[in-house]
Amino acid sequence: PVRETGMTAYEIMLSESQERMLMVLRPGGEAEARRVFDKWELDVAVIGRVTDSGRLVLRMRGEIAAEIPLAPLVGEAPAYERPWQQTATEPEIDLASLPERHPFECLAQLVATPALASKRWIWEQYDHLVMDNTVKRPGGDAAVIRVGENKALALATDCTPRYCHADPVRGGAQAVAESWRNLTAIGALPLALTDNLNFGNPERPEVMGQLVGAIEGIGAACRALDYPVVSGNVSLYNETSGRAVLPTPVIGGVGLVEPSAAVDLALKRDGNALILVGETKGHLGASLYLREIEGREAGPPPPVDLAAERRNGDFVRGEITAGRVVSCHDLSDGGFLVAVAEMAMAGGRGVVLDPPPANLPRSAWLFGEDQGRYLVETAEPDRVLALARDAGVPARVVGRVGGAELTLPGAGAISVSALKAANEAWLPAYMAQA
Repeated sequence: PVRETGMTAYEIMLSESQERMLMVLRPGGEAEARRVFDKWELDVAVIGRVTDSGRLVLRMRGEIAAEIPLAPLVGEAPAYERPWQQTATEPEIDLASLPERHPFECLAQLVATPALASKRWIWEQYDHLVMDNTVKRPGGDAAVIRVGENKALALATDCTPRYCHADPVRGGAQAVAESWRNLTAIGALPLALTDNLNFGNPERPEVMGQLVGAIEGIGAACRALDYPVVSGNVSLYNETSGRAVLPTPVIGGVGLVEPSAAVDLALKRDGNALILVGETKGHLGASLYLREIEGREAGPPPPVDLAAERRNGDFVRGEITAGRVVSCHDLSDGGFLVAVAEMAMAGGRGVVLDPPPANLPRSAWLFGEDQGRYLVETAEPDRVLALARDAGVPARVVGRVGGAELTLPGAGAISVSALKAANEAWLPAYMAQA
């Protein structure tokens, strides 16, 4: 039975009203559940009971409004075997063919692009400190919300559609891996994820191929990272004038962390070392640098080494838990130099960077989007490096915190406050024109 609402049974059952959840409780658990809902001032109603009849029976005003056998819905629904076409593999980018550009001019341009610009203009317009349970404010790798005296949930959503368009399998795996990294980067243990699969018309073989590939990549990453899918939804036929949206399998992850143990990406103290964890090969295929600076969308996305992802992430989380890491940021869009800039802007501190290695073009080292990498700030670099060697994790000191600028040998310096001004300005200026 349903409370009187003035709605018809059809409207109650088939309307797509939002912000509703349905759960099945253990028998006798209604009163306990109601106490929880009342605490959070949420509406709740018992709407039915589970039976063994194999039928869904809807009653309204004492009469049966519908009675539906469940077998056709649960076990006899038609299974489509749609034709699908594998996405063609892009050739690798010839790094030597890219022109040498001034890194800080590129950095200033990148931090003011829609992909990297600050979204503060949006999140500051609502109360993001509801009931004072927000442990880490927006703008970091993951949100952290206190749910108990010594317990907090970390939450992150991720997807890189340009990766999924270039290679759906890699792109799907990368979305899962980046979500896992973002939770790890604040010290949380990733627990589970929900996926939101957004694609074009699956009746087109190339779009169906994107869906098949993304699911394959997601599955492989979830198994390797022990990061199960516990819910999800699918949105298909997203096209305008026959042109599909980029394949966008959004991953929303949740993890567990002690509120006092969570770190953020803001640099903390002059003199601390910055350590780069993970291997850098300078991958620029499908990168933000290639698109925004070189004006090209080409090449495959970066490979995702899931074993390295887990090994590097477990090491970083352990160092955060041990208290040796005071700030941390995963590397993603824009690569190493963008990650340094984001940490510097968040903390209002500069960094003196070490020279780039001689075995890579400078742009590849600074802006390559190799996966499985973190920047960690520590006052104990020797200890962290020794533990990384013992764990088989690539790690190297790449700079020192200090001053008010980012300084790079051979490239001069750029003001952190100037970078932040450019990073903050794009979205308000864009909205003012809308």
